[in-house]
Amino acid sequence: MVILFDVDNTLLDNDAVTADLSVHLHREAGAEEAREYFRVLEELRLELGYADYLGTLQRYRAAHPHDFQLLRTSQFLVDYPFRDRLYPGALEILEQASTRGTTAILSDGDVVFQPLKVARAGLWHAVGGRVLIYVHKEQELADVERRLSSAHYVVVDDKRRLLAAIKSEWGARVTTVWVKQGHYAAAPDVERYTRADIVLNGIGEFSHLSAADLLEAAPAPAGGPRP
Repeated sequence: MVILFDVDNTLLDNDAVTADLSVHLHREAGAEEAREYFRVLEELRLELGYADYLGTLQRYRAAHPHDFQLLRTSQFLVDYPFRDRLYPGALEILEQASTRGTTAILSDGDVVFQPLKVARAGLWHAVGGRVLIYVHKEQELADVERRLSSAHYVVVDDKRRLLAAIKSEWGARVTTVWVKQGHYAAAPDVERYTRADIVLNGIGEFSHLSAADLLEAAPAPAGGPRP
């Protein structure tokens, strides 16, 4: 069994990171500049499918080439203590999960900032370097299978939309675990997506699930037993 953990708002409180960034921008650059940064961040999110914090700085700079407060903001992001923003017990949960199957990180994000975040938080080491970061991970399941072959997968994520897409592709070969943390879990359209096999109110509850719980939560394939 391969257990794939998302990062942002699943193992790490990314909403808190964003709030800290907002405080920093208001203090160092001003309220108007902070609003502009987050407007560009959302613009890029819609274009790319993920939050590109450093890419937002590049686009902001193109429009404001003489705003040197950007230099402090880039330093703030690169030096941010991500380990301090892990949800309580996150590293211990990864260690415990490794006794039930092969653990790995399955995340969306850019090619610079997201790997840095994963490493600085201690997550890269915790999963033995098995870190997969895609632009749209739900579209890369064939590559996930090629790199981490398994008869059964468990995907732990805060986005019910992504879990529904992965379930549609892998079917009974995957157990989807929805962690109701962060702003995506409270989105008004969340109920339009297929319900996950397991629903947790916080990542800490994952420690209560046995290997049997994870396997048995996925519906058996039609016409035959579960692999």
